[in-house]
Amino acid sequence: MTDVLLPGDTAPADADASPSIATATQATPYLDFDVPHAVATYRRLSAALPETALHYAVKANPEPRLLEALARAGCRFDVASPAEITAALLAGAAPGDLVYSNPVKRRDDVRFAARLGVDLFAVDSPAEVAKVAEAAPGSRVLARLVTSGDGSDWPLSRKFGCSTGEVVDLLRQAAARGLHADGVSFHVGSQQRDPESWRAPIEAAASIFKTLRADGLDPWLLDLGGGFPARLDEGCPAPEAYGAAIERHLSAAFGDQRPTTIAEPGRGIAADAGVLVATVVGVVHRAGIRWVFLDAGVFTGLVETLDEAIRYPLGTDRTGPTGPCVLAGPTCDSTDVLYEDVPVELPLALIEGDRVRFHGAGAYTATYSTIGFNGFAPLATVVR
Repeated sequence: MTDVLLPGDTAPADADASPSIATATQATPYLDFDVPHAVATYRRLSAALPETALHYAVKANPEPRLLEALARAGCRFDVASPAEITAALLAGAAPGDLVYSNPVKRRDDVRFAARLGVDLFAVDSPAEVAKVAEAAPGSRVLARLVTSGDGSDWPLSRKFGCSTGEVVDLLRQAAARGLHADGVSFHVGSQQRDPESWRAPIEAAASIFKTLRADGLDPWLLDLGGGFPARLDEGCPAPEAYGAAIERHLSAAFGDQRPTTIAEPGRGIAADAGVLVATVVGVVHRAGIRWVFLDAGVFTGLVETLDEAIRYPLGTDRTGPTGPCVLAGPTCDSTDVLYEDVPVELPLALIEGDRVRFHGAGAYTATYSTIGFNGFAPLATVVR
């Protein structure tokens, strides 16, 4: 049956399409993933950033058929581990199509990447510069600039990145160690709702490039990172708004010395192509509050609901009046509660056995699922 979207929800463009026979009979929970939809989204984002090479962030969803389709479409890849490198190469990418964007890596992993021909690495500390110089001599590096993450639903501002001055020092050290100081990378936070968030790091990068050029170095590459959002609600601008803002800020900051740019979208390509389908296992009333328990939860692909950071549009087959409820997962862990601080609206007629669909769930769900916590199987994927 067709989903009934709940008040305030925004569905993907094809949310009213009938489920395939396979998904109609598939045991829940599972991710229903539409590869052609993801490829079409990639093409739209690529058109919005025509002078920027897109490197799909494999960690968002490493489904082999998705990687193969993106490679055929001309997409490159952002990788963060040997397994992701292998997956991208098996999908048809060339080593030169990859950027190893994890700023802190195992030494053996750097060697592994270099042996396969990967030669572009992100760094954000002197120790990492030394590690890359020793394990992959002569490679190219990007120094990662810290950002605030303001405006994003899932900030990435604490674990990685360094200040403008530190980036300058790192790239000087890289050059002194025989590495190619190619430029700067940054990430403005996942599910970034504000296209203007790219302004400050672009301006900082321009200052870094100017300083290094005065030293006789030749930085030429700027990695704009990810952050391009899924269309979870009306608060997410269209890809064209991001492209226009980024191009405007590049022009203002660099003038006629605009660097070569790349970007690393993950959620922005994969999320809207996926629907996570779950089944109601129980409806419980506690002290006047309705709790709806599902067979999918924090440990079964919905970890980004922690702190209610990512709020997925919900759909059901039920019609009629809706009311607020707490939404919880199936495990015995008290952390396995999806939405409680801000309850969700679900049909009052919802009962055990009904299905609930999480739209915009094609990224960071199947890959975030545990290997079987509490005896619940990892999230399956059904590919269309």
